[in-house]
Amino acid sequence: MRRTDPEGHGPVRYGPHLPDDGLPVLPELSAVLAAAANRTREQPVGGGPALLEAACGYWERRGLPCPPAGVACGPGAPSLLLALTAALGGDVLVPRPCAAWWAPYARLLGRPVFHVPTPAESGGVPDPYALLETVRRVRAEGGEPRLLVLSVADDPTATVAPPELLHETLEAAAAEGLHLVSDETWRDTLHAPHDTVLLSPAEMLPDRVTVVTDLAGSLLPPGWPAAVARFPEDETGRALHARVLDILTALGARVAGPVAAVAGYALGEPEPVTERRAATVRLHARVAAAAHAAVVAAGAPARPPQAGRHLYADLGPLRSALEARGVGDAQELEDFLTARLGMPAPGGHRFGDDLGALRVRLATGPLLGGTDEERMECLDSPSPLELPHVQRALISLRSAFDDLRDDAQRREPPR
Repeated sequence: MRRTDPEGHGPVRYGPHLPDDGLPVLPELSAVLAAAANRTREQPVGGGPALLEAACGYWERRGLPCPPAGVACGPGAPSLLLALTAALGGDVLVPRPCAAWWAPYARLLGRPVFHVPTPAESGGVPDPYALLETVRRVRAEGGEPRLLVLSVADDPTATVAPPELLHETLEAAAAEGLHLVSDETWRDTLHAPHDTVLLSPAEMLPDRVTVVTDLAGSLLPPGWPAAVARFPEDETGRALHARVLDILTALGARVAGPVAAVAGYALGEPEPVTERRAATVRLHARVAAAAHAAVVAAGAPARPPQAGRHLYADLGPLRSALEARGVGDAQELEDFLTARLGMPAPGGHRFGDDLGALRVRLATGPLLGGTDEERMECLDSPSPLELPHVQRALISLRSAFDDLRDDAQRREPPR
């Protein structure tokens, strides 16, 4: 932060928001929002009865039944995570890397945040032994770790944690008395849902897990902020729910009436919503696979994306070529690739990764075109990768990475 602030980059701890899918709003959602536009009365803090019932139905269909009294809604996941962090107290543990918006809210409350090493193949769920070591180190230094935030379908890495690792990590967290917040924003965006096993931590550890889902992941546009939280059903969960509602009240964090109406409609998962979601996931999966192939072909390791609308790449093997262009850390890599690709390319430091590591998150939305017409054409096409504007975007991406690969190879010392 000391280095980047004077350079005009802003504080690196506050990273980019959820990547937009780039697609025009579903007409049925627009119609519901328009019909509710004259709702001037405030929603109750935590959400009105219709919205809470819709959230309960959403989770019941995923094997996580809950009563309306165990649900809270807020204007986006950040407000819910802020309230949960304040209500639980203590120090916060997060994976390295993790979603860019997790750590800032703990820091805003003056809470220490500790990053736990996380396997590359299961971003979002820390290594259980590293978690135990971090908890014990923090306690030895006088800290009080209480909260672990994780995600089984991860931003930024787009990977899905295997159930066996998740089980071991949850056992370690339970043994140390931690409460878990499971960010499940991307759980409905699996690229191969029939081949990928995704389990919620709330299925394995129901008394210690609060689930948070931002509807911008798969149901609503990011500009219509709404998120839901599901609390444990025991006495501790009920007390936590009450404290969170108190904090949301103090913040004035209510879901806007028209947005609450459209959020309730989307959480009910009517056919237009599920069809659009499925088509959107298929589209982003194809584009992500093509972008992944281009990055890996250039010699930059990246895990195959399994969920979401992004991938996470390590450009360390191309360091010599990047250094020749004045790129020596993740902030400079972000600047270079953003200018070279003409699209946002946030560096890994924004996700808690090491500033010196040359890692970057690439989103698929900007590859779908620059107009609503082009993006809808992608959604409607049986072969979106063959569309001229998508081909141009992918060629530009491949060209940028191939240039770096070729330059790095020229700079390799003779054997």
